[in-house]
Amino acid sequence: MSAYRGRFAPSPSGLLHLGSLLAAVASWLEARARHGKWLLRIEDIDPPREVPGAAAKIIAELAAYGLEPDEPVLWQSTRRAAHDAALAALLDSGLAFPCACSRADLEPGGVYPGTCRRGLPPGRAARSIRFKVSGQIAFDDRCHGRIEQDLDRDCGDFVIRRADGWPAYQLAVVVDDAAQGITDIVRGADLLSSTARQIALQQALRLPSPTYLHLPLVRGADGRKLSKRLGSDPLAGSDRRSALRAVLTLLGQPPPPAIATLDGLWAYALKHWNPGAIPRGIQPAAADAILLAEDD
Repeated sequence: MSAYRGRFAPSPSGLLHLGSLLAAVASWLEARARHGKWLLRIEDIDPPREVPGAAAKIIAELAAYGLEPDEPVLWQSTRRAAHDAALAALLDSGLAFPCACSRADLEPGGVYPGTCRRGLPPGRAARSIRFKVSGQIAFDDRCHGRIEQDLDRDCGDFVIRRADGWPAYQLAVVVDDAAQGITDIVRGADLLSSTARQIALQQALRLPSPTYLHLPLVRGADGRKLSKRLGSDPLAGSDRRSALRAVLTLLGQPPPPAIATLDGLWAYALKHWNPGAIPRGIQPAAADAILLAEDD
């Protein structure tokens, strides 16, 4: 059995918020509890959406919490050659094809209708490259149980190279997880619907599929998932012990006592870590209520 290798892979589209800290904490605790490695990958392959300086601040804030990776940080933008090689392999095997369609050409709901599967329409140039899907994908998530998705019905052929020439997230994450030897992925449930597409790519590229554990989403008082793109409140400058206690509570872990130091909190959290207690969902405003209680 392979040694455990987990990772946290934020994009530098903004600073860390409580939801991203929850993913970092859970992935770190699971790696430590399994006597494995915890890696950090900065997924910087979407330049228009990146915030200048955000990557450095993310790394610094993680370090301030005591979350330092066991190997050098991997910058996804340095992996273009590997992404292009995977793309070429899929094209050569007939499992990918050039596409002239934009989002405006998609059916209601965003499902791709297969317009360019058998060739580009006359007079239209390729914009992106799509992966050919086929049938159902099923997998067992450690929090949500058995998940089945019909890719033809639910998403259709999906983009693996964007119109700007950069690899799409679905392809890059699969290639880089395999290159880093990731055995277990602990991340937010907003990516649960992407997992079947990633497994389909893993199978097509003959790469191993990690084990998955998708965490509950942290929502604000308005019911929306906390997101860097929505400008959710960053963590910088907040009381780190209070934030860590809030995250552990949201993860369904035993309430930590009033421990004076961050190191003490980590030791307590690791000793009592129980992934089986993680809830499937968090009610809106729960995170706000916990943080307010910590501030009282």
